[in-house]
Amino acid sequence: MGNNITKKFIKESNSHITNINCALKAIKSSTIANFICVNDKGIVITTNNVALSLDLQEIKKYVKNSLSSDADKVSSVRLPQSKSYLKIVGIPFISEKTNSRIALDEIEDVLKNNYIFNNIVLASKPHIIKVSSKSDIAIIWINI
Repeated sequence: MGNNITKKFIKESNSHITNINCALKAIKSSTIANFICVNDKGIVITTNNVALSLDLQEIKKYVKNSLSSDADKVSSVRLPQSKSYLKIVGIPFISEKTNSRIALDEIEDVLKNNYIFNNIVLASKPHIIKVSSKSDIAIIWINI
């Protein structure tokens, strides 16, 4: 989705949230859209619970209708159906390549090149936490 389309959609996010919630209420859904934000993948609509298939269809329909003139520029409309986190332990906090703190780019490169993560889409940047002040081991939290 283009940058201008995203900015336009986010600029009017309060009215979009209201309209999405009206549409969800009309289908008697218990799902409520909480807020809209943007990440490197595009527009993210966060809900209060796991959206059902019918909820997702209604939200997708609203997004496409609200972007009526730009709907063809929407490459895909994908909404996560749950929030999942992956915790990776035992990662060296100091990078062997740079001899400094491990960088997010290094973590993302490892994930992209590992077959285990082939079908996983990151919902945000990985979060690196040092186990303790004297430790050289890190814990990586990944929102998937």
